[in-house]
Amino acid sequence: MSLSLADAKLTAEVITTALPYIQKYKDKVIVIKYGGNAMTDPELESSFARDIVLLKTVGIHPVVVHGGGPQVDNLLHELGRQSQRIDGMRVTDKATMEIVEMVLGGQVNKSIVSLINKHGGKAIGLTGKDANLIRAKKLLVQKTNADNQPEVVDLGFVGEVESVNKSVIDMLIQSDFIPVIAPLGVDKQGNTYNINADLVASRVAEFLGVERLLLLTNIKGVLDKEGNVLNQLRTQDVDALIADGTISGGMIPKISGALDAVKAGLGSATIVDGRVPHACLLEIFTEEGVGTQIVR
Repeated sequence: MSLSLADAKLTAEVITTALPYIQKYKDKVIVIKYGGNAMTDPELESSFARDIVLLKTVGIHPVVVHGGGPQVDNLLHELGRQSQRIDGMRVTDKATMEIVEMVLGGQVNKSIVSLINKHGGKAIGLTGKDANLIRAKKLLVQKTNADNQPEVVDLGFVGEVESVNKSVIDMLIQSDFIPVIAPLGVDKQGNTYNINADLVASRVAEFLGVERLLLLTNIKGVLDKEGNVLNQLRTQDVDALIADGTISGGMIPKISGALDAVKAGLGSATIVDGRVPHACLLEIFTEEGVGTQIVR
């Protein structure tokens, strides 16, 4: 199908606008956390897959880390099981861990891989257990109890990232593959842990020393108390917003992971509105972007 003259002019303008960014990020690695509405809306799913393939086609190397909370919730509901969350983290007993591993490492991961490949990519699915990609340890959350005393909350088989086997991802990138990683990790004893996908993406970005980290979510970005998007935040601003309760609940893992990555030396981390079609391209190839960028 041939383009009309108007379409051809528009395409030329888009390419011209994006060219400086394509040149800037060529041969660079960008870690993208994929989750939220973008994983449950068919049009957004296709939009995301095409974005990933396009990035690879122009010489940028995307590494995808995905979530899957809604899919896990759906199956737990079908099985008559309830799931509790603390600060955005799912409390995970042994039976729930088996369901999480089945959904994230099987159903969700393979679906994303298949969709990227359908659009012309060469995606390959991994969990953090493959080749000890993600070495994890048990996560313990410290809370304040009713007596205003600190106490440690055991979340079960919920982990945090100790290390990432960078060589596995490097090998895949050099072989022209697109890694798609499920947020599961394993400890030295062989125990499997459910890890928040935002935190996995942030740690993968940190260990790879990447150029950009994008965290797709279901909101416009970090909002102030009046509901306005904060386009850019410095690390000290984020600390203050967490302390005064502006950032709370499920946003804490996203922000904490992004904050840690930036403090560890990453240039920037961006909370991206995944409900916007082609959100990744808009964030990477435009000055305005579609979210909140966190910088040092």
